[in-house]
Amino acid sequence: MPTEILFQIHLVLGYVAWLLCFGAYVWPWLRSMDGLAAQRAIATLHSFRFFGLVFILPGVVSPDLPAGFASFAACGDFATGVLAMLALLTVRIRPLFRGFVVAFNVVGTLDLFVDYYHAIQADLPAHAGLFGATYAIPVIYVPLLMITHIAAFYLLARPRLEASRVVSDGATAY
Repeated sequence: MPTEILFQIHLVLGYVAWLLCFGAYVWPWLRSMDGLAAQRAIATLHSFRFFGLVFILPGVVSPDLPAGFASFAACGDFATGVLAMLALLTVRIRPLFRGFVVAFNVVGTLDLFVDYYHAIQADLPAHAGLFGATYAIPVIYVPLLMITHIAAFYLLARPRLEASRVVSDGATAY
């Protein structure tokens, strides 16, 4: 079977497996929490994004891995991880915490989309072996990161939706 097909199967199944796990266990748990606690849990996961620096660690990935992909992916992950850590450090200062939560989710989501774009442009799925020891990152770790970014955005919007519903219900009651 061609490398490209194997990689794509791994990537799709990574999303399927995480969506099943997330839907059964993580999402009900996050939704049961108040917004701050749920965002704190997601920030804790994303604080490990510094691990993406492994893409530029000599000897871990193939030197033939396109430098543009490797360096951008590493820097994007690092920036997201630092922003998530700053969110965790400012959890007691709610406006600052919320700002860092928004920042790490925006930066992290953009990083993943741009990484997918760069991977397609460089035809990395056909050369997935270039990832070496980091192969598990795009097929196991990245799907979880993308899913939790989407959940974080939903949870950020949730209080506004609930507040809007209360206001509109109150307005219709009069």
